[in-house]
Amino acid sequence: MALPVLSERQTLWVVLALNLGISVVFFLIGVMGDSSALIANGVDNLSDAFVYLLSLIALGRGAIWKRRVATASGVMLLLFSLAIIIDVGRRYTYGSEPMGLAMMIVSTGAAGVNYICLRLLQRLRQPDVALRAATTFSFNDFISNGGILVAGVMVLWLGVNWPDLVVGFLTALIAIKGGFEILSDARMEKRQQRRGGAL
Repeated sequence: MALPVLSERQTLWVVLALNLGISVVFFLIGVMGDSSALIANGVDNLSDAFVYLLSLIALGRGAIWKRRVATASGVMLLLFSLAIIIDVGRRYTYGSEPMGLAMMIVSTGAAGVNYICLRLLQRLRQPDVALRAATTFSFNDFISNGGILVAGVMVLWLGVNWPDLVVGFLTALIAIKGGFEILSDARMEKRQQRRGGAL
């Protein structure tokens, strides 16, 4: 199915709405299904939606605003990662009983949604630093969905909780990597603009 060609503003509104919707699903099913991986991705998608909102605010503004949005995005990813690691540790200590089938169903649907978001963002011409950060978020989400699907199969097959915890932890590591990449991109953009005399 061919995706429509949208403006930057339209693209950000679409991915914002999709991420808000999918984060609600992740949270609800994650809590009911006792899944660290689903809750982790719910937090991730909610932070994505916030970043898309910041990116919308930054549209049409100067380079400083866009760098600040990208920096805020990177910091949010790092904070999100810390929260997930803490949650995984709690579930490891006190135990959990994730529902493998629920993990598989939700992750499959979420993968489709995140793929659409990723493709829409990749179609933008000459994305600025804030939009590149948004693309990193969607790429991380798409990878995480695959991990949840595999973990769901293993939980259902083996009847244990550790695959769910492993994916929750790996989701945090992917987010840490993405956060540092976004911060590095923002710093590089700042250096280039200083050399070019731009603000």
